[in-house]
Amino acid sequence: MRNFYLPLVAVLLSAATASAQPAPAGKTMAKLLYQGHGSIRIVSAKGLVIYVDPYAGTGYDVPADFILVTHEHYDHNKVGIVAKEAGCRIFRAKHFLSGGKYGEVTLDGIRIQAVPAYNKNHKASECVGYLITLENNITIYCAGDTSRTDYMEETLSKQHIDYALLPCDGVYNMDAAEAAHCADIIGACCSIPIHTKPGVLFSPKVAALFDTTSALIMQPGEEIDLLPQTKD
Repeated sequence: MRNFYLPLVAVLLSAATASAQPAPAGKTMAKLLYQGHGSIRIVSAKGLVIYVDPYAGTGYDVPADFILVTHEHYDHNKVGIVAKEAGCRIFRAKHFLSGGKYGEVTLDGIRIQAVPAYNKNHKASECVGYLITLENNITIYCAGDTSRTDYMEETLSKQHIDYALLPCDGVYNMDAAEAAHCADIIGACCSIPIHTKPGVLFSPKVAALFDTTSALIMQPGEEIDLLPQTKD
């Protein structure tokens, strides 16, 4: 591990319209598996395995190098179901939040930045989203449980984000219309609706309301190659 930097935080060793650029020949693809609800698994091009908010679906048998938990609600923090490498790091919101400041860490060439996530059901002092930048500079925004935040417009909109995963259940978080508006603000190349309905892996009906030109609809159990993206 290298470049371990986390300011102000005590770490406990935690149909898209965008066009993809072809991957170089002979290169291993980074991949993203949508497991359902708010749970995903990322495997980097170098084979590092990252789980975010483990809870739903299947696919937890690939041993984790990192597990990221956005907040401590039961449907986001089931780290016990994940197979783990001997040196697996588990990161939670508390590891990145200190006095309203958001920390970051770089491990094995993967940069993990905590960012604001909050709404009336989720306290800003207890929840984060994550920006994950892989070794090949592909950036994934995992919003966590949230509604629209000022940070989306003030900061995220000014960054290149390849994939954004946004909750849209309309019960505990923003609804699909607000999530689509956030997608437009953020400007990620591909925007994926998740956390679509409490108690189910996925709601196609809710996902269909996620009306943004960058929409990429993924079904639970679907895995995609993570490729550098450009906007049309």
